[in-house]
Amino acid sequence: MSDEVEPGYVRVRLDLSYDGKDFSGWAKQRERRTVQAELENALRTVTRSDETYELTVAGRTDAGVHARGQVAHVDLPEAVWTEHADRLLRRLAGRLPKDVRVWRVTEAPYGFNARFSAIWRRYAYRVTDHPGGVDPLLRGHVLWHDWELDVEAMNAASRALLGEHDFAAYCKRREGATTIRTLQELSWERAPEGEPGAGIITATVKADAFCHNMVRSLVGAMLFIGDGHRPVEWAGKVLAAGVRDSAVHVVRPHGLTLEEVGYPADDLLMARNREARNKRTLPGAGCC
Repeated sequence: MSDEVEPGYVRVRLDLSYDGKDFSGWAKQRERRTVQAELENALRTVTRSDETYELTVAGRTDAGVHARGQVAHVDLPEAVWTEHADRLLRRLAGRLPKDVRVWRVTEAPYGFNARFSAIWRRYAYRVTDHPGGVDPLLRGHVLWHDWELDVEAMNAASRALLGEHDFAAYCKRREGATTIRTLQELSWERAPEGEPGAGIITATVKADAFCHNMVRSLVGAMLFIGDGHRPVEWAGKVLAAGVRDSAVHVVRPHGLTLEEVGYPADDLLMARNREARNKRTLPGAGCC
């Protein structure tokens, strides 16, 4: 499948962030406020265009999920890009609501696709087990877990999930979509006392891609292990079973932030773009 930019158009990369609290996720929905709709409306306004230029995003975040390092692209007519490139960033800042910001607008290199060229996405999930609850100033970004958590046990359980696996047990299935992913990092760290965010436990979750609800399901499983409701080996057994376990809870979205998206060198973008479109199977799996 080709991803060549149409003649007369320029592919533009946008680096952005948003507070997901008041959004019904990234993707446009009828009669619901979404990040994509806000950005596309702002682009149409500041470029004085009759046409809506559709955005493609690296990670389609769910309702209530935040992003600090989101990446999107849009194909603009050459004349529109030439006229507005120098002022586009400032004009978007004046038009967009304050819970979404674009930080950089650049012409994308050949072969770039915000979604298919990405080689990894890194999320953070923040939780606290402090008996007093969450700092009121952080309540929109940190989950309160009302049980003491054993970070060492959570890290031990997480290691069993690293690598390429079928994560069907930790995903909400979608028709025709694969649940095979390569989990590159799943680690937990508690901020030391005396430092900003003291006591907050941050999960770093990094993979080549994520299926629906995967990060929040992984976090939910690890919390169940960290508070002693399940043994360390349970997470790996759930993965191997390949089916949803009723004890794997999808945690609330407000603790989750898309922190960063990684891309290969410019000369490898198109190859990665094509590779990512291929349907994945595990080594040794049958074709049909």
